Amino acid sequence: MDKILEQALLYDFYGELLTDHQKRIYEDVVFQDLSLSEVAEQQQISRQGVHDLIKRCDKALRDYEAKLGLVKKFEETRRLVGEILRLTERYEATQDAGCVREIEEISRKIVEL
Repeated sequence: MDKILEQALLYDFYGELLTDHQKRIYEDVVFQDLSLSEVAEQQQISRQGVHDLIKRCDKALRDYEAKLGLVKKFEETRRLVGEILRLTERYEATQDAGCVREIEEISRKIVEL
């Protein structure tokens, strides 16, 4: 997965667990694409302090994912829903009853996630 996409997903799921200060700096660096120096100047901290904070936030977000697995579950659910959509289109074209059984199986998997 692309690093920026991974950071965005992790932040979407777990960003609220960061402090307001961490969120502000993380958003500036990761999403606003400000340089460490620009953020350091705005926040009146050192460039190294910004760098360290970003590394700690990345680690914290990855640790939350390792423990809770919400992003993994989201990605799996999205994949399975895509499969249901594909099967639905196939069913509409062929009226194959096997599609319905496959959709039922996938639906059960989603419920179990």
